[in-house]
Amino acid sequence: MFKPIMTILHRVATFGIVGVAGTLVHYSALVFLVETKLLDAVAATTIGFALGAIVNYVLNYRYTFNSAKSHRDAGPKFALIAIATGLLNTLIVHAGVDSFGFNYLLVQVVATATVFLLNFVLNSLWTFRESDAL
Repeated sequence: MFKPIMTILHRVATFGIVGVAGTLVHYSALVFLVETKLLDAVAATTIGFALGAIVNYVLNYRYTFNSAKSHRDAGPKFALIAIATGLLNTLIVHAGVDSFGFNYLLVQVVATATVFLLNFVLNSLWTFRESDAL
């Protein structure tokens, strides 16, 4: 009874740790691009999110889910989820920064927290699910 719960908790914790690495890449690109005035916050967060997603895929494939799935199977699924949650992330940043005038980093923290759990659930249930049977 406790083994499935512990497995899920372990995966959530590992997903969070892996997410820190991806988030560091995301935020580094975001801050660099905004502070050097190369891009506005919305464009910069989109690029940062994409870079962070690549890091997250590699680390989640290996460490969080220890997946045996082929990259041909898991990669497109992960990419589709990343595109959907990346769009949500971009929309939150756009609303917070462009519509309400909030600081881009504050808004990004809210966006990150919003997409974290959604990413975990979707990738657990679809991308890295070991069995196609429900």
